[in-house]
Amino acid sequence: MELPARSVKRDRLARLASAYGQELVVLGAVLVLMAVVGTVNHRFLSDTNLNSVFSGNAYIAVAAIGMSMVIITGNIDVSVGALIGVLATIAGTLATRGYPVWLAWGVPLVVGMAVNAAVGVLVAYARIPAIVVTLGVLSILRGGLISATGGKWITDLPPAFRAAQARLFGVPSPVYVAAVLTVLAALWMRYSSLGRAIYAVGGNAEAARAAGIRTRAMVVFVFAVHGFFAGIASVLFATQLQVIQSTVPPNLELSIITASVIGGVSILGGTGTVIGSTLAALLFSEIASALIFLNVSAYWLRAVLGLLILGTVLADMARRRRKGRLAP
Repeated sequence: MELPARSVKRDRLARLASAYGQELVVLGAVLVLMAVVGTVNHRFLSDTNLNSVFSGNAYIAVAAIGMSMVIITGNIDVSVGALIGVLATIAGTLATRGYPVWLAWGVPLVVGMAVNAAVGVLVAYARIPAIVVTLGVLSILRGGLISATGGKWITDLPPAFRAAQARLFGVPSPVYVAAVLTVLAALWMRYSSLGRAIYAVGGNAEAARAAGIRTRAMVVFVFAVHGFFAGIASVLFATQLQVIQSTVPPNLELSIITASVIGGVSILGGTGTVIGSTLAALLFSEIASALIFLNVSAYWLRAVLGLLILGTVLADMARRRRKGRLAP
């Protein structure tokens, strides 16, 4: 018996809401906030401000792609902010010492992968909790960076190095980078065997192992991929201004983790998409800009993000309990 067209459409909408519920909520928040603030202050919707909103947190969105993968496996990385600070310093140092621009951009990617692969080995094979390992790495990277550089500013960056300042059709290049990487990562995670294995490891490691997935190797692989995205984020971060300060950006790791969680990635692992994390990073940038245009103290941004984190985690726990009750 053929189902009525209305029923088929309703089923499709239900599946869409189930698969991308949190992402749709975040997208709705972005659009509503844009409309409300734009009505109150028309300058908020100017081309200059919108470009700033879309590009301001692009490097956070890129780093959150890798972070989302790590959290989906049931782990976390609180050292990513320090790693990005170190990698940005490496990129700027190479650029100012006459090395080719492609090398200054490429070395941070390789170093980021190597550092995080080592973290993954400690987590997967030494069985040290990820929060402990990455807290240690955070201290090592932060202390090592200050000891090696004294927090000095890196100046005289060559124009060719400043990739994040380039524009295409009037749109800053970081917007294209974040959008393309988000789409590619989302498709890879949804349709490739490796991508599906990431969800399997985070959802039920024992079942994944029984299905033939090498769970430990997968954790190392995911941390290495996370390091790759952190490397790209560091290049975007290092090239967005004329100078680089050789320090760890404050609260950067919190912003990246928050983008993943608010974007729909379950802190317990197993569910979520990188699309949501990118939308959440956009939402943060939009909120920060909106506070300025509404003459509200920027310190409220952290309070708002804290409320969003609590609300998202509580909603995720409630959703899991509901699924548990409905399961046969």
